[in-house]
Amino acid sequence: MENSSKLRGDATSATLKSKAIGGVFWSLLDRVGQQGIAFVIAVLLAHFLTPAQFGLVGMLSLFIDVARVFIDSGFGAALIQRKKVTEVDECSIFYFGIFAGLVAAGLLCAGAPWIARFYGQPILTPLMYALSVTLVLPSLSSVQNALLSKRIDFKTQLKIGLSATLLSGIIGVAMAVQGCGVWSLAAQYIGNNVFRTVFFWWLVSWRPRWLFSLAALREMFSFGSRLLASTLLNTIFENLYLVVIGKLFSATHLGLYAGARKIQSVATTNVTGVVMQVAFPVFSAIQDDSARLKRSMRKAMMMLALVNFPLMAGLALTARPVVHVLLTEKWAAAVPWLQLLCLANLLYPFHALHLNLLTAKGRSDLFFRLELLKKTLTVILIAITCFWGVRGILWSQVVMSVLGYFFNSYYTTRLIGYSLREQFADLAPYAAVSALMGGGVYLAQFVPLAGDTLRLALEVLLGIALYVGLSGVFRLPAFLEMVHAIHERWRSYTLSWEKT
Repeated sequence: MENSSKLRGDATSATLKSKAIGGVFWSLLDRVGQQGIAFVIAVLLAHFLTPAQFGLVGMLSLFIDVARVFIDSGFGAALIQRKKVTEVDECSIFYFGIFAGLVAAGLLCAGAPWIARFYGQPILTPLMYALSVTLVLPSLSSVQNALLSKRIDFKTQLKIGLSATLLSGIIGVAMAVQGCGVWSLAAQYIGNNVFRTVFFWWLVSWRPRWLFSLAALREMFSFGSRLLASTLLNTIFENLYLVVIGKLFSATHLGLYAGARKIQSVATTNVTGVVMQVAFPVFSAIQDDSARLKRSMRKAMMMLALVNFPLMAGLALTARPVVHVLLTEKWAAAVPWLQLLCLANLLYPFHALHLNLLTAKGRSDLFFRLELLKKTLTVILIAITCFWGVRGILWSQVVMSVLGYFFNSYYTTRLIGYSLREQFADLAPYAAVSALMGGGVYLAQFVPLAGDTLRLALEVLLGIALYVGLSGVFRLPAFLEMVHAIHERWRSYTLSWEKT
């Protein structure tokens, strides 16, 4: 009997590992493909639009993002986290989302004139009217999206994300070429939501029935409420910098900051998003096994370090040619801001991973407690540093990133016994190799070359070669595991191709 149980446990573990590896593969393709297309589109738009026009959309980000959090109310995460979900649960969430989306859109339309007066930008009123549509559309496909994540089916999400991003991007660029200004950004954003909704309904078989239960919502909200509060806090404070910069300075300053953050986040968001998207359902599946959770957490930490450390170091060192080549000279003032954002986000993926673990364990109460503490400190730091301009505000992000890591890792130590000492020991080799790579890229800056494009190509290629070579020489565990996973994936495709 014991042997039989052990065999079943090993089989389950192997299946989960296989799903996780497949999920990472498809999620990586989704993120790289989708964000890659989005980034190319943003670069094209930056050539036709001004930083101030990007800043106008940035002024509305806080209100749109906060409304989206209320609409979700933590129910999406509850669907993924719960081991048993009924059709009544799914349908109840679906209808609640539509109702909440309509209410949120109505409130933002009513408040649009006030928002325009707050920033002193009359065009924000009609712009908010248009963007409020994007609060209703995602509700129509939120359940389908959550169910795909629960099944670790990121292949379908890849198809949907790539198609929607490409089609909406074509619309946005075409309008920008025609001189539509800020409305080209609004059309791209709205189009993306429209296409996503259509494709989710086309490719996912789930359909709502006329079922609704307040009791089911209340039961899931017991988990989602604290997560809602935490996510709401996080969303407000992620966008708080946009509000402060837009209010205290100008739309141009805000546009430059948004442009720098866009470049930086393409790297960090992709890396973090891939791991988080896979880690949450995997952590949720083994939430009661602390030993397995610790092993999975360590692997995720090292995988994030393998990718994010060199990305942030390399991007900070190549910031000037990156901005000049991708966004043109009119965005040059964003270079030092991009470098500070890279420094501030060096630890960001690990923040997210620690919080992901708390959510998977069902401890949204601890999640909320941490967010409340960190956001209080964030307000204090912004109030102190805003007198030194945008650069001072960015330095407050750097300080908060370091403090936040220690806060987030506290409960990880308590819940699964993964101490700070062990975490630093796991991360140190990747930091050291990234530093060596950065030294090589820094020295390459003194090579006399004509033009930023050639310099950027040299520094990027040198950085990749150095990092891959050093990772192999020092036999970094995450690097070896990634190479093995790629080899196995390639081998499986080769075998399947030969059979056909």
